[in-house]
Amino acid sequence: MRLSHSLCLVVLFLGTIGAAVAKTINTEAVSLRVETLKSGFSHPWGITELPDGDLLITERNGKLKRLTPNGLVVSILGTPKNVFQEGQGGLLDITLAPDFATNQRLYLSYAAVDERGQAGTEVMMATLSKDVLIDSRVIFKAFPKRSGGRHFGSRLLATSEHLYITLGDRGHRDRAQFADDHLGTLVRLNLDGTVPETNPFTQVNDKRAEVFSFGHRNIQGIALDNTGTRIWAHEHGPQGGDELNVILAGENYGWPTITHGVNYGLGTQIGEGTSKPGMRQPVYYWDPSIAPSGMTMVNSQQFPMWKEDLLLGSLKFGLLVRLELENGQVTHEERMFDGQFGRIRDVIQARDGSLLILTDRRNGSVLRVTPLSQS
Repeated sequence: MRLSHSLCLVVLFLGTIGAAVAKTINTEAVSLRVETLKSGFSHPWGITELPDGDLLITERNGKLKRLTPNGLVVSILGTPKNVFQEGQGGLLDITLAPDFATNQRLYLSYAAVDERGQAGTEVMMATLSKDVLIDSRVIFKAFPKRSGGRHFGSRLLATSEHLYITLGDRGHRDRAQFADDHLGTLVRLNLDGTVPETNPFTQVNDKRAEVFSFGHRNIQGIALDNTGTRIWAHEHGPQGGDELNVILAGENYGWPTITHGVNYGLGTQIGEGTSKPGMRQPVYYWDPSIAPSGMTMVNSQQFPMWKEDLLLGSLKFGLLVRLELENGQVTHEERMFDGQFGRIRDVIQARDGSLLILTDRRNGSVLRVTPLSQS
C-alpha cells in the first residue's frame, strides 16, 4: 500500500513529536541521555504516570495537563476553582491512589484561598474519567489559613494504607512547635481522608489527631524507601540548613528552636542553636542551601548502579542530586546537571525505569533520563 505525500508528513510528524533535542551528561558511574519530551508547561510542579504511559502534570496556574507518549497535550477539566496563585502557591502536587487501576482515584494538593483572601494547603480526592475529574471531594484543609504566599509544603505520598501530606509553617515559624494546628507539620490520613486511629496524637488533647510529625519549616520532597517501611523527607531551611530527615511518628524535628541555618541577610542565630534534647537531628543537611525539590528512591533496573540511592532536584542551582545511603546515613553526594536545564522541580521514576524530571519556569519542560553507558 502506498501512502500519499501528505499522509507521510502526518505520520512523520506524529512519530517525531515526542523526540526532542537530547544531551549527554557524564556522571561518576554512568553517562546519561537527557531528552526533552515536551516543553510549554507553565511552572510545572508535580508529575505522575498513568498505567497506560500517559503523564499527568500540574501547573501552578491551576491547570492539570495530560501528556501522551506521542506528544499530545490535553487539559483535564474539573480541577479546583479556588487555587491561590500568588508567591509559592498554585496547583501543586499530584499522586495516584495505590488502587488507581481499579478505581481511577487520584489526589491533588494546592494552595486554596478563602473569601477573606487567606490561603492554605488543601487536598482534593477525585476520579479521573477520560479527561475530566469527577466525584471530587476536599479531604483536607490546613488550619489556619494565613495571608502571604510562602511555605505551603504540599508534597503527597500515597502508600498502600495512608496518604501523607507535607505542610509548611506559612511564615509563622513559632507555630511549628505546637502541632495544635497544621502549620509546620506532616499530616497522615487514611486513603479515604479519615484520620488513622494509629496516628500518634489521636489521644492527645492539645495536638491535632491528623498530625504525624511536627517542627518542620517547609517540606518539599517525600519518598518511601524500597522496603516500604522508611519515609524520607527533605525541607527548606532559612539561609543554610536545608534538611534531609527520616520521618517517625510523633517526632519533633526542631524548627525553629533548632536549625543549622541562620537568619536571611543577617547571619544571626535562630532559636537555641543546632541541637536540643527531644528534638530530631537531620540525617543530612546542606549549607549553603540548595533549595531541594521533589525526591524519589531508585529501584530501577535501568540504574542498578544507583539502586536504593535518593535522587532529588535543586531549585537554587538547577541540580539533580544523588545521595548514597548506608544504614540510614548519607555516605556520598553527587551533583549532576549543574544548571544546564534550569530549576529542577520534581523527579520521579517511570514504569519503564527511566527518570522523569520537571523544570520549573514559565516555559517548563518534561525531561526523560536514561543511561547510555556505565563509566
